[in-house]
Amino acid sequence: MIYYPLSVLMLAGIRDILVISSRDHSDSFRTLLGDGSRLGLNLSYAEQDQPRGIAEALVIGADFIEDDQVALVLGDNIFHGPRFSLLLDDALRRLDGAHLFGYRVSDPHRYGIGEMDLDGRLLSLEEKPAEPRSNIAVTGLYLYDNDVVGIAKNLSPSARGELEITDVNLAYLAQGRARMTELGRGFAWLDMGTHDSLLQAAQYVQLVEQRQGEWIACVEEVALNRGSSPPSSAGAWVRRWRARRTAPMSPRSPSAAVRYRPPTWRERRSCHDHSCSGDRRRRFHRLALRAHGAGPRRSGGRVDHRPGQADVRGQSRQPRRGAGAPGLLLRAG
Repeated sequence: MIYYPLSVLMLAGIRDILVISSRDHSDSFRTLLGDGSRLGLNLSYAEQDQPRGIAEALVIGADFIEDDQVALVLGDNIFHGPRFSLLLDDALRRLDGAHLFGYRVSDPHRYGIGEMDLDGRLLSLEEKPAEPRSNIAVTGLYLYDNDVVGIAKNLSPSARGELEITDVNLAYLAQGRARMTELGRGFAWLDMGTHDSLLQAAQYVQLVEQRQGEWIACVEEVALNRGSSPPSSAGAWVRRWRARRTAPMSPRSPSAAVRYRPPTWRERRSCHDHSCSGDRRRRFHRLALRAHGAGPRRSGGRVDHRPGQADVRGQSRQPRRGAGAPGLLLRAG
C-alpha cells in the first residue's frame, strides 16, 4: 500500500523523504525501501511510539523539515487521474499557507467537508457534518508552508487524545490562508481505511491495470519519467518492459492477439532480477502473445495489498542533498 502515497510525493518532485512508522513496522519498511537510491530518493526513518494523530508527524519531523515547506499525504489514500503531476506542481508554486485537495462525494456526512469560493479560497471546514454545506470532501493530501510546524506544536489533544490535522487546517482557515483545489471528473480518490474500501480500491486498480495495461503508482516508472531513477536500476527494467510492450507480433503467428496477463508465482519471484522488489507483491502486467482460440492461461497473480493505515509527508524546496526536493513520509499502524 505504501507505494501509492510514495508515488504522489515523487510526482510532486520530492526526493528527500522521512519515513515515520511504528516500531512494529519500521524494520519492514527499511527492508522494503532501503535508502531509496534505487529510485533516486533519499530516504530516512523515524518512529512514532504511539498513534497520537496525523499532525504529530509534523512535530516528529520538525528537525527534518527545518525551514522548508511541507507536503502531507495519507498512506491509505489512492490518487489517480490525468495530469496529476502538473496539478501538484502548480499548487506548490502558488503555495502560501495551506493548500488542500477536495473530491466530490455522495455521502458527505462521512468526511471532513470543505466549502470554497470560485477562486479556490476555503470558506469553511467541518468534520462529518450532519448538514453539510457542500459535498466536497477533504482528501488526505495537504500542502503547507513552514508555519505548520509551529501550529502543530501548539495544538492541544482532542477528546480522543490525538493531534488532529483538522485543527491545523482550521488554524490556517482562521488566518485566511487556506485554499483548496477540487479534483474533478476523471480523477479517482480512494480511501483504504476499512476492509470494504480496501477491497474496492484493489478492484479499481485491478480493473484499470487489466483493461489499459498500465501501472498505477509504479514507483520505478515514476522515477524514470521524472528523471530521478539511475539508468542502471529501476529505469532499465521499465525500458525493457516498454520495449516488449510495443514490439510487433511474430510473423509466424498472424492471428496472434496481444493479451495482458498477471504474472505467475515463478515470474513474481524472478522480479528481483529486474530491480522490482519481490516483497512488493502487487499486480503488474506482462505482455503475452497468444493465438486466437487458445484456452485461458492459468496464473497465480493476484492483488495483495496489505491492510493498515499509512501516512506520507513530503516537502518541496530547492535541493538540499543532491538533486531533487526533500519530503517527509509517515506510515502509522
